[in-house]
Amino acid sequence: MYSSQSQGKGGKGSVQFKNTKGRLQIVFSYPVEENGEIKRKRFYISTGYDDTPLNRQRVGGIVSQLQRDIDYGEVDLSLQKYQPFASLSTVSPIPPISPNPPAKTQPDLSELWERYSQFKRPQVSPSTYTKDFKKHRNHINRFPNQSLENASMIRDHLLKTLTPDAAKRCLSQLKSCCDWATDEGLIEVNPFASMRIKAPKGLSEDEDVNPFTKEERDLIIRTFESDRYYKFYTPYVRFLFFTGARPSEVIGLQWKHITESVIQFRQSIVVSEDGLVLKEGLKTQRKRDFPITAEVQAILADMRPEKVNPEELIFKSPRGKLFDQHNFANRAWKSIMAKCGVAYRKSYQCRHTFISLCVEEHINSTAIGRWTGTSAKMIDKHYGATNFTNLRPPDLT
Repeated sequence: MYSSQSQGKGGKGSVQFKNTKGRLQIVFSYPVEENGEIKRKRFYISTGYDDTPLNRQRVGGIVSQLQRDIDYGEVDLSLQKYQPFASLSTVSPIPPISPNPPAKTQPDLSELWERYSQFKRPQVSPSTYTKDFKKHRNHINRFPNQSLENASMIRDHLLKTLTPDAAKRCLSQLKSCCDWATDEGLIEVNPFASMRIKAPKGLSEDEDVNPFTKEERDLIIRTFESDRYYKFYTPYVRFLFFTGARPSEVIGLQWKHITESVIQFRQSIVVSEDGLVLKEGLKTQRKRDFPITAEVQAILADMRPEKVNPEELIFKSPRGKLFDQHNFANRAWKSIMAKCGVAYRKSYQCRHTFISLCVEEHINSTAIGRWTGTSAKMIDKHYGATNFTNLRPPDLT
């Protein structure tokens, strides 16, 4: 079932168009009076058009007119108003297109995406614009054809060249782009509106829970401490393990965010067109406070310079620049994981380890969530199961 962009559910009915044996058919419901009673009746209009992106645009104009009449209660129930080329019971031939009016030039996907990107740029974070919008632009540039009339070919190309998940995300962006273009009057109908790509549901970093044990955690820290090349990163790794904070939030900390009792998470490091930049706010919230424990206090005390500059970042690269988590993960973390012999897991598991160990200590889920910037529901769903091996049935005698 295809939905026109102008379609909506008005108070008196709705209109759609669908594929019936390869041809487009308009379907709508509308309240009519029969024997003194108001009943909702379903109407069908056969267009005679084959189901192609171009013909969907043609039918879209009639759908828009019909939806408008439905909303205002002005439907011509004889259907004559909506069928210069259609009838209720027969399939009419496609009318010839007059050669006199010049064909309206329709922008291609590349042009639409550039205009859509500029529209969205002030509304998204620098990292989202840099990573996602440029990535999808690269996909579009590799399409065999960028004409909207070849929407099906473009979808098939995505499925052939990308993973199902990546193809699904790219198609979703194309839909959003064409939705915007339709609203702006740049195109009449979104040819991707009815398309779907099913992809296996993957786990996000916050859902992919595979924590380290205490022994593995301590071994990883000791291996960092004794390594001649990556010893520098030991405080950072300890801090990740003992706060459960996201890496982007940790490397955004400045000394002004450290008080006597709490760490004030207020900003994070993100990737932008200009490289790494500081961004106000956190991933899932505007701000968060974390109580300073004895272990965290010791980490900070070891790092604190004699003369503290409140604006100075706490965790920096070996050269004193912004800390690059991607570089750390691909070099230092991988090297140390191989060296200490612990089964490889991403450094994001430091966060999961902290939360999991708190759950083992029967800390209230709401409290853990407030410390780490997640929900109690998420903790109960994803972390409780990691601790079942440590539980024993009670004595029921």
